[in-house]
Amino acid sequence: MSEEKNYPTALEAPTGDITPLTLSLVGKLLAQSRQSPRKRILQKLHQSLDATAHRMFNAMQPGTYITPHRHLDPAKEETILVMAGSMLFIRFTDDGEIAEQILLQPGTETFGVDVAPHVYHTYVPLKADTLVFECKTGPYSVESDKDVPDWAPREGTPEAEPYLLELLKTLAAKANAEAEAVKAQRGDEPDQ
Repeated sequence: MSEEKNYPTALEAPTGDITPLTLSLVGKLLAQSRQSPRKRILQKLHQSLDATAHRMFNAMQPGTYITPHRHLDPAKEETILVMAGSMLFIRFTDDGEIAEQILLQPGTETFGVDVAPHVYHTYVPLKADTLVFECKTGPYSVESDKDVPDWAPREGTPEAEPYLLELLKTLAAKANAEAEAVKAQRGDEPDQ
């Protein structure tokens, strides 16, 4: 069995009627994400997979790959708030083209997103120790939680890393083109 299969993807929720959300709790989670072969780990706050609201911290490191997905059947809305670090949220068309990207950073105008069930999306941490709080409608079933399109390689497959690298190159090229367009509008000289 590989190291990745032996490493947890999520930590069980603390028990009790009240769970203090502390810097030490998320500090330990971030440390575990640095050790994780997946470069991320969840800290569940909900006590059961059958809970009607699933709340969790997601600690991530750059280089982690989150398979593009949506939560369509059953329809589940998802809210994502960036607590630390920096993350790029990416929305896709149904055929896999990038429809939108949104930079999410705490303490800025845009620090989170609320996502409708039909939206194909992924997110990419841009800084070490990116910490996200997620809330999604429950219950959870591994068979139906995520609707993964045919165009998206699954996490852990040989195609996943090249796909992520190509996605990042495409986003960088798009950002450069947008920057050049802004410069042109202002009358600045284009970069050579």
